[in-house]
Amino acid sequence: MNLAALLLAAAFAPPAAADDDDRGPIVVSPAAAALHRTLLVADGHNDLPWKIRKDFGSDFSQFDLAAGVPSLHTDIPRLREGGVGLQFWSVYVPAQQRGAATAVFEQIAIVKEMIRRHPDVFAFCRTAEEVEAARAEGKIASLIGMEGGHALENSLGLLAKFREAGAAYMTLTHSATLDWADSATDDPKSDGLSPFGVEVVREMNRLGMLVDLSHVSPATMHDALDATTAPVIFSHSSARAVADHPRNVPDDVLKRLPANGGVVMVNFYSAFVVPEAVEEQAEIYAIRRDAEARYPDDEDARDRIEREWRKAHPILPGTIHDVLDHIDHLAKVAGAEHVGLGGDYDGVSTLPAGLEDVAGYPRITQGLLDRGYTEAQIRGIMGDNALRALRAAVAAAE
Repeated sequence: MNLAALLLAAAFAPPAAADDDDRGPIVVSPAAAALHRTLLVADGHNDLPWKIRKDFGSDFSQFDLAAGVPSLHTDIPRLREGGVGLQFWSVYVPAQQRGAATAVFEQIAIVKEMIRRHPDVFAFCRTAEEVEAARAEGKIASLIGMEGGHALENSLGLLAKFREAGAAYMTLTHSATLDWADSATDDPKSDGLSPFGVEVVREMNRLGMLVDLSHVSPATMHDALDATTAPVIFSHSSARAVADHPRNVPDDVLKRLPANGGVVMVNFYSAFVVPEAVEEQAEIYAIRRDAEARYPDDEDARDRIEREWRKAHPILPGTIHDVLDHIDHLAKVAGAEHVGLGGDYDGVSTLPAGLEDVAGYPRITQGLLDRGYTEAQIRGIMGDNALRALRAAVAAAE
């Protein structure tokens, strides 16, 4: 290793080793730490804005991201420790939310207030060029991702408003099927996309918004790939062949990504990536739908029912190796240039050992080195692939 790399490694203390499975803990070496420091680390999905809304009433005086917030997965010290350079902040609102469009604009306002309060840390971005400018200044490029087309309220006119407000992608559905797009975790209505759903995808292409296919059914994935003129993303999904959850991406879809240029950004949620946990948690969507039907206007009651069910059915956390297994499969079937990261931090309850918070990304770099990935492949998986898709979506619109 040359002197510059050694100095870089010394300046970036690797995270402590995490408890792991029988494949052994992942300990970040000085060489891996040095490489990691040179990467664009991009994450497709972080639910911190929702946690700020739900846990702190959107009141920034109740916490200090710069000092650290132990109750969260995400804060500024741990973002820096993890080397995060590009973050899509999710502006999620529940699928049953009344006035969902207004709630999304409120979530966007939370992201912008976070950036305003920490201008030395975050930079608001909409394009790949703005991301590169933010990184040149040492800032975390902050983009907005809408989670769920229910916020459109069946109005194409709202799409332009969301894009104007800064939304870089929209997940077509969340957990519930819409009039125009089928969810992976609900009964179908359109066998994929309805004609209006195809219009939504084409309008997103025109606006330069990434089409996000996490949460949608396989039929919706295929219909969107047929309709789009730009690369798609899966902002926080994993491989169905590894863990058979309906939220994960099947191989027949993965095989279409090279032609499309899209990227699957691997989810870290244990209930989606650990095979044994997936089987145990299969019932939760039926529990949620029943709670929504019984208590459509009482979020606290719905949350209480889910907490009680989860208390009786704890999630097996698994380890970082489970996530790496998904990366391996995605790279094998779609190609390493179509893989990224989408941790789902602060949107999930259980995470694998070694990836408990946003400080854990260097362990993924080490794990990829251990599994024989080249430096170019690692650069792509850790962030360059996501940036390429963003650049292509905007270019297709132009």
